[in-house]
Amino acid sequence: MSKTTASVASTASATAVAPDRHSGGSLAAGTRPVIAESPTARGRRARIALRGLQVLLALFFAVASALPKLTAHASAADSFHEMGWGSAGMYAVGVLELAGAIGLLIPVTQSVAAMGLSALMVGAFVVQVVYFGGEYAATPLILIVPLALIAWARRGQNVELARLLGRGPRGA
Repeated sequence: MSKTTASVASTASATAVAPDRHSGGSLAAGTRPVIAESPTARGRRARIALRGLQVLLALFFAVASALPKLTAHASAADSFHEMGWGSAGMYAVGVLELAGAIGLLIPVTQSVAAMGLSALMVGAFVVQVVYFGGEYAATPLILIVPLALIAWARRGQNVELARLLGRGPRGA
């Protein structure tokens, strides 16, 4: 047995039976790999890397971004007062960032949290350009990239969230 054939055979034995979209039936195990649930080492590494990225972003948003706003640190308070948003705006943004950080860690809310934080980063970009001359405008744009990746990769969880909220399909 060649190395390629052995690799395909081992993948075939580890791959679950997947429905065939074209014929309506099911395929024999291994004739078509299920990519999203890939049992391969590469798929496992990708899931671990994505989870690590989520944890890092959650720490960033909770500690480096939300905490200064929620504790009314001078740097955050001065910025919000300069914009005319005051303490209420500062606390509101801090709560939203903290909620997003926590949401990135809860499996059923990961995609929605990433989308919400992306929307906050669009707002942060606009604020940086309009009020502060764009000096740090690249930071929110850079953060949107991994947030969009998380939102896309975890999009399957949105169905489960909708079901839990009573808005999705009921199933077994």
